[in-house]
Amino acid sequence: MKNIAVIGAGTMGNGIAHVFAMNGYSVALVDVAEEALQKAVATIDKNLDRMVRKELLTEADKQSTLDNIRTSSDLPKAVADADLVVEAATERIDLKLEIFRQLDQHAPPKAILASNTSSISITKIAAVTQRPGQVIGMHFMNPVPVMKLVEVIRGYATTDEVTERIMELSWRLHKVPVEVNDYPGFVANRILMPMINEAVYTLYEGVAGVQEIDTVMKLGMAHPMGPLQLADFIGLDVCLSILRVLHDGFGNPKYAPCP
Repeated sequence: MKNIAVIGAGTMGNGIAHVFAMNGYSVALVDVAEEALQKAVATIDKNLDRMVRKELLTEADKQSTLDNIRTSSDLPKAVADADLVVEAATERIDLKLEIFRQLDQHAPPKAILASNTSSISITKIAAVTQRPGQVIGMHFMNPVPVMKLVEVIRGYATTDEVTERIMELSWRLHKVPVEVNDYPGFVANRILMPMINEAVYTLYEGVAGVQEIDTVMKLGMAHPMGPLQLADFIGLDVCLSILRVLHDGFGNPKYAPCP
């Protein structure tokens, strides 16, 4: 596996591109917006500079990483020689399904198609392709260059071979892969989002203020960041979207988002 295409140049996409490029892979970073691509490269450059200052990388390492990244707004051309495509678009099922239809049409037949989705069914995504056995979840954590975890999600049809290859690849990226099955929210967000939702309810019901809630969880539960601060870091829109996936997927009122 040598050529990687990353679809989406937002926070997650540029972080994923950064990690692959830093580990010697040739990366095509794809987005429909040229401005997003320019911003992504600037962010990667800034993050690499920080690593150089901390003596985690040399200037030569930084330049090599940047040289490994090319940007494109032409998806068919960008994925034409990809061994692996990692989709990191906005967490919307309609958008992801449309992207995977295009990837299935334009990526090489042997290419693995991965999604960085944080909650949406890999099986549902795979169903719009002619290669469901080669579709898998590869859920990186934000900020990608720093966080070690990758949730590797097997869809109903994902083959053992594809799963093993993605697990091995994750180790080569100096990440720690954890294999999970395809349930709404997987492991990370099935546990995290109800906690954030309860924190929002605690605020909504007037039990305590924002700082007080976060302080209790940081000092009392040894969390590095309080749940409300974390919700802001993730994005309230993303949290709401994931809670809706959990609520719709399980049909259980305990996942209903706080009004």
